[in-house]
Amino acid sequence: MKIIIDAGHGPGTIGKRTPDGRMREFHFNNAVAEEVKKRLSADGYTVLFSHQQDRDVPLKERAGFANRSGAKLLVSIHANAAGHNFGPAQGIESFIYPAAPARTRKFGQLLQNSLILSTGRKDRGLKTADFAMLRDTSMPAVLVECGFMTHKHESALLQSDEYRMRCARAISFAITCMEI
Repeated sequence: MKIIIDAGHGPGTIGKRTPDGRMREFHFNNAVAEEVKKRLSADGYTVLFSHQQDRDVPLKERAGFANRSGAKLLVSIHANAAGHNFGPAQGIESFIYPAAPARTRKFGQLLQNSLILSTGRKDRGLKTADFAMLRDTSMPAVLVECGFMTHKHESALLQSDEYRMRCARAISFAITCMEI
């Protein structure tokens, strides 16, 4: 089965970094995406990336690639932010498109629950949003925000290999549990 993993935002996306400048969001997203690919490939899945290491791939191009790929699921991996300074917002939330079918909602909830159980972070819930990677793709798609770059403790977690592995494990587990 083919799965699309999207490391949200590109390596050069302006403003997508911790307030202290120690980490760009793409570094977290890509590290988790690589680990998810490694885990799922070992289980016989074909994992395709809609992002690239050396350039910011436009959303329309990412969605078009996903739609042409024949993939059965898409997960877009992100780290959240609330403003440009460290603040109190924290936790994990997942998003699906408002008009998504029931199976997408089921997968989104499974993914959210898996991330919460694996990380022990605050559960901000499964939400809906009109994001391009959710709206413009034809397969069940979920966008996950794995913590806030603008929360001091979560910023440190997002930069740690252990936390990245926990997120990758949770995402991989949810994908392998989903009946498609």
